[in-house]
Amino acid sequence: MLPVGSLEALLRAAFPDAELTITDLTGTEDHYQVRIVSGAFDGVPRIARHRLVYGALGEHLGGAVHALSVQALAPSES
Repeated sequence: MLPVGSLEALLRAAFPDAELTITDLTGTEDHYQVRIVSGAFDGVPRIARHRLVYGALGEHLGGAVHALSVQALAPSES
């Protein structure tokens, strides 16, 4: 399990300018939906955006976080 606050802290450290919406899909703190809008995604293909988000979560992904739905957008797309 990874509390929402911890997930948010990891994402904010990697994407300081981000607008974040995090939803705990099951109430068990291990299945999340994340909407993240950041300038870091400008000109970056979708799969690379997801890799950036997964990289920010590091060892927590597949461990404390079992499922993650990601919507990663550049500011011009939000």
